[in-house]
Amino acid sequence: MDLIPAPRRVVEGDGSYELGGGTGIVAGEGTEDTARWLRATLGAVTGLALAPASADGTDAVRLSVDPSLAAEAYRLSVTADGVTIEGGAAAGVFWGAQTLRQLLGPDAHRRAPLAADRRWTLPYVTIEDSPRFRWRGAMLDVSRHFMPKDGVLRFLDLLAAHKLNVFHFHLTDDQGWRVEIKRYPKLTEHGSWRSRTKFGHRASELWEDKPHGGFYTQDDIREIVAYAHARHIAVVPEIDVPGHSQAAIHAYPELGNSDVIDTSSLPVWDTWGVNPNVLAPTDNTLRFYEGVFEELLGLFPSTFIHVGGDECPKDQWKQSPTAQARIKELGLKDEDELQSWFIRHFDTWLSERGRRLVGWDEILEGGLAPGATVSSWRGYAGGITAAKAGHDVVMCPEQQVYLDHRQAAGEDEPVPIGYVRTLEDVYRFEPVPPQLTADEARHVLGTQANLWSEVMEDARRVDYQAFPRLSAFCEVAWSELPAPAERDYADFERRMAVHYRRLDALGVDYRPPGGPLPWQRRPGVLGRPIEGAPPNV
Repeated sequence: MDLIPAPRRVVEGDGSYELGGGTGIVAGEGTEDTARWLRATLGAVTGLALAPASADGTDAVRLSVDPSLAAEAYRLSVTADGVTIEGGAAAGVFWGAQTLRQLLGPDAHRRAPLAADRRWTLPYVTIEDSPRFRWRGAMLDVSRHFMPKDGVLRFLDLLAAHKLNVFHFHLTDDQGWRVEIKRYPKLTEHGSWRSRTKFGHRASELWEDKPHGGFYTQDDIREIVAYAHARHIAVVPEIDVPGHSQAAIHAYPELGNSDVIDTSSLPVWDTWGVNPNVLAPTDNTLRFYEGVFEELLGLFPSTFIHVGGDECPKDQWKQSPTAQARIKELGLKDEDELQSWFIRHFDTWLSERGRRLVGWDEILEGGLAPGATVSSWRGYAGGITAAKAGHDVVMCPEQQVYLDHRQAAGEDEPVPIGYVRTLEDVYRFEPVPPQLTADEARHVLGTQANLWSEVMEDARRVDYQAFPRLSAFCEVAWSELPAPAERDYADFERRMAVHYRRLDALGVDYRPPGGPLPWQRRPGVLGRPIEGAPPNV
């Protein structure tokens, strides 16, 4: 079997079953979304109606929920009577349907038939499968370079095809505010557009001298969330505070440290890096962002709300009489504890509304909010500290699974950023560090690959950076693999030979194994390569 991610147990039979004009779908209670998805995808590519069928029909794809299975587990069997997919919940049935699509061959990932007389056969097989982690995520930054809504929906389809179930939606940063907030219209009227864009790394002398921006209306967000929900993907929104906030300060200057600098003169930032202009720790700022989060909670049903919390320089707070007065008023030790107070405020605020705060590992500095979950990005260390203290963790160390990092050392690699992370490197990534005991390791909810878009100007560049490495990552997140050094990378490469054809059918502009194609290169555009092997910290 050439399945990705690799299932836990496969028993192959002798024979095959053919989908035909009489093949129907029997959708048990709770499986209706999967039945609709199968008709829309397999119906389109096969030309078959796949109409609703009676429960006693033999030529059918039968979908049902079996509560004895774990929620995302599934059991798929193909016999002479048809296909049966049972899942512990609706999500498990859907993941089984994704496996069914792979079994039909790479062309099943197209959108229309290649030939009217094409036969669609499935091998007799029984597959029993379930995921290792419950958080199998990918983060997409749409602040640095905006991705229009149709690109986001396509990205969700690619996540679903790889059995990833969390979409971390990075919606705000210094370079643009991307979500409509009706009570604060200037956030998108003024904060979603910048006058020009740095092309390449921030040290580059190249610029794209035209406005860049865009935002999602609240109806766009509702559509994205509903589309993801039908594919059993949770959308976790990120609104960055108290750093990475210059776009918001541009729209509402009173949010910044106006007793230190002229915040009314700050533009939406047009370059990259860590920005010194951060939010003021005032009651006005807290009330403003409570209003932002209040609208977000109505748009995003996700239990988790990401508040950023990373890369917040404290220089302005050190100079600000207002910030210093707040430190004294609260009896805090320093500016790190002031940031902790800021994050704790929203941890409490979200908890009171039945949600959970998640933030980058800098939220550990100054003391971690009681209910907070940590996205461990600077390495494993923050996640280890958090898990040992009893906090949940999502492992996403930049040295291992930042997919904006370069894929090879060659000069043809476009805008080379960071360490070399090959397909094999990602396949050998291990989310649970050995420093954790079994009890502590239970706090590792899962893992996430991150795509920061400073040097990814459009969907094709995102494709190139994400794939094929996201295909390796999905197996790390889903499958029960041996220790990194013992993983059968040769077998994964064998299966990838087929999976590249699936990616071709899906229209993914991935990096070929032999290196970038001519149109994928960016000659002369300065990056920021880091030499040597990344530290395992």
